[in-house]
Amino acid sequence: MNPTTSVPAAGRLAGRCALITGGASGIGLAVCRALRAEGASLVLLDPDPKAEDVAADLGETVAVHGSVAVRADVAAACDTALARFGRLDIALANAGVSQNQPTLDVTDADWQRVMDVNLTGVFLTAQEAARRMLPQGRGVILLMASMYGVVAAPERVGYCVSKAGVAMMAKTLAVEWAAQGVRVNAIAPGYVRTPFLDDLAARGRVDLERLRHRTPMGRLVAVEEVADAAVFLASDQASAITGHVLGVDGGWAAYGYL
Repeated sequence: MNPTTSVPAAGRLAGRCALITGGASGIGLAVCRALRAEGASLVLLDPDPKAEDVAADLGETVAVHGSVAVRADVAAACDTALARFGRLDIALANAGVSQNQPTLDVTDADWQRVMDVNLTGVFLTAQEAARRMLPQGRGVILLMASMYGVVAAPERVGYCVSKAGVAMMAKTLAVEWAAQGVRVNAIAPGYVRTPFLDDLAARGRVDLERLRHRTPMGRLVAVEEVADAAVFLASDQASAITGHVLGVDGGWAAYGYL
C-alpha cells in the first residue's frame, strides 16, 4: 500500500469490496475515489496499464488487466475480489466507449465495438457479479447508462441503443434478483467533463458551450457528482431502491422546450 494514502477508518461502505470496470480514468476513477473515501476496498478491471498506478495510489485496491468484453477477464476480476478481500459486495459496470458519427458511416466493426463494450460488457459484469452475490444473499450491482439511453440524439445510434439496453437491463435484473437480496440500478449521466468529452470536443464532434447552454442547470456535470450518486446507490441508504435509472444530467433529459 502507498504509505501516503489516507485509508478511511469508517464510512458508509466500510468493510465492503467493490469491483469497478473502467476505473482508471474519468467517471470510473472518480467513483473509485469516492468508494475508497467511504471505506470500501476495490478491484479495478481495466485494459489501461495506468490502472496499476491508480490502485497503488488509492490503497486497498487491486488492478486486474483485461476487457469487459471477455468473460474470462470479468470472472477473473470477480475471483480476485474474493481471493484478496474475501467478498464481493458491489459491482459497477462503468466501462464504455463513444460512437459519434453519421449513421451511414457506421461500419460493422464500429457497431460491434460499441455493443461489445457498452452492452455485452455490462451484461457480463452484472452476470458474473451476480454469480458470486446471489449465493450470499446480498449485493449491489450498478450499471452505467446515459441520458442518451433515455432520450435520443442524432449520429449516436450505437451509443444510444447500447445505453438504452443498459437501462432496461438494470430493470430486468432488478426484478429477477430482488427477492434474493441483490439490488440492481443504473446511473444515467449527462454531459460530464471528462477526457472522453474533451476528445469529442477536440475533434469538433461537440460544442461545450452549446452543451452548457442546453443544460437547464447551465453547466456540465462534475465527475464527483456522478460518483456521489454511485456511493448513495451502493449504500444502505438506498436499501429500498432497485430497478431505478437515476439521471445525473443537470435536467437535460427532462427539458423538451428548445
